[in-house]
Amino acid sequence: MPTAPLALIAELTHRCPLRCVYCSNPLELRARSEELSTETWVRAFEEAAQLGTLHVHLTGGEPLARSDLTPLVLAARSAGLYTNLITSGIGLNEKRLSSLVEAGLDHIQLSFQDAEESSANTIAGCSAHAQKVAVARLISETRLAFTVNLVVHRRNLDRLEEIISFAERLRPHRIEIAHVQYYGWALRNREALLPTLDQVQESVAVVERAKERLKGIKIDFVTPDYYAAFPKPCMGGWARLLMVVDPSGKALPCHAAGVIPGLKFENVKEKSLRWIWEESSSFRRFRGEDWMPEPCRTCERRTQDFGGCRCQAFLVTGDAAATDPVCSLSPHRHLIEAVLERINLSPLAGDIGSSAEPGAGNVKALDTDLALRQRWAYRTNPAGVWERPEL
Repeated sequence: MPTAPLALIAELTHRCPLRCVYCSNPLELRARSEELSTETWVRAFEEAAQLGTLHVHLTGGEPLARSDLTPLVLAARSAGLYTNLITSGIGLNEKRLSSLVEAGLDHIQLSFQDAEESSANTIAGCSAHAQKVAVARLISETRLAFTVNLVVHRRNLDRLEEIISFAERLRPHRIEIAHVQYYGWALRNREALLPTLDQVQESVAVVERAKERLKGIKIDFVTPDYYAAFPKPCMGGWARLLMVVDPSGKALPCHAAGVIPGLKFENVKEKSLRWIWEESSSFRRFRGEDWMPEPCRTCERRTQDFGGCRCQAFLVTGDAAATDPVCSLSPHRHLIEAVLERINLSPLAGDIGSSAEPGAGNVKALDTDLALRQRWAYRTNPAGVWERPEL
C-alpha cells in the first residue's frame, strides 16, 4: 500500500492574466464553466487531510481568479493542511492579502520572469512586472513565508546574477531558480528557450556564489533535465509523493500526465481521494518497479529516480513506458543529443527586450501565436468577473 501523498496540488483554475511563452500548463485548458465548486474543493481538502496529506499548493492558472480563494484557504487550514499560494500576484492587493492571511495562509510563492521590466513583460505577454514588484513589497510586510520563483531559460540566463540581486531586494525567505521544463507551451518553444551548455555551466557557478553570499536566504536551483546524466525523480516518482487535481476535478499523478494516451484519470466528483490514490489504474500504472524496462529494471539508481519522467518519455519517444530519454543509459538518449547539438551550434539571438530581433541568427524564434495565446488569457470585466477576451 502506498504511503499518503505529501502534498495535494490544487489547480483551482486555468484562467490566467499572463500568457507566458514557457508555460507548462496543458495546451487544452479547462474552461471556467468546468471548474469545481467551492464545496467540492472543501471536501477534497478534508479527504486529503484524512488520507495523511500535509500540504496543499493552491495554484492554476492564476488562483487569484477564484473569487472564493479566501474561503478555500480557510477550509484547507481548518482541515489541518499547510497552505501555499502559487501566484503571479496579479489581482492581489493589500485588502485581499490581509483576508488571506487572516484565513490562515502560510506561504506565498510569487513568480518573476526577469529583473528587467521590458523583458519580463515580453515573456509574460502583458505588462505585469511593476504590479508583481508592488505585490512583493506587500507580502514582505506580512507574517507569511515568502518564496520568489525565478524562471530562467536561454533568453534571460546570461542576466542570472542581476536577476538574483533583484530577487534579494524583494526580501524573500527563499529563492527558487527553476529552468523551464519542456511541457505544454514550453515544448513548442524548446529550441528558443533551452540554454547552451556554456550558459548552464555559468549559471551553476552564479548560483553557488549567490548561496555563499546570501546566507539568510535559502536558494533552490532546478537545472535543465536535458543536460543531466541521469533523470530527476519526477514529482518524487509517479504517484509516490504528490497528487494533482485539475480545475475540473480530474486527479493526476503529475501536472502533465494528461498527455499520456490510454490512461483513465478519475474525478474527485465521483471517487474519493483515498480510492484514487490507492486503487485507480492511472496512479498504479507507473508506481513501483514492475513496469520498468531495461536498463531501468536492473539499474542501481531505480530507487532514486524511479525511471525518470513518464511524460517526458512519451513526448520525446512516443512511449510513456520508455526509459526517460535524458538518461545517459537510455537507448533513446540520441534524441536528446540531437536537440542539444542544434542548440549549442546556434548562435544566441538578442535577448528579449533588446534591440536585436528575436530569433536573429540561427536561433529559433519564440512561438507567440496570438490566437493560441489569447485562448489562455483572461481579464476582469467591469463586474470584476474574469472572462476570456473576444478574438
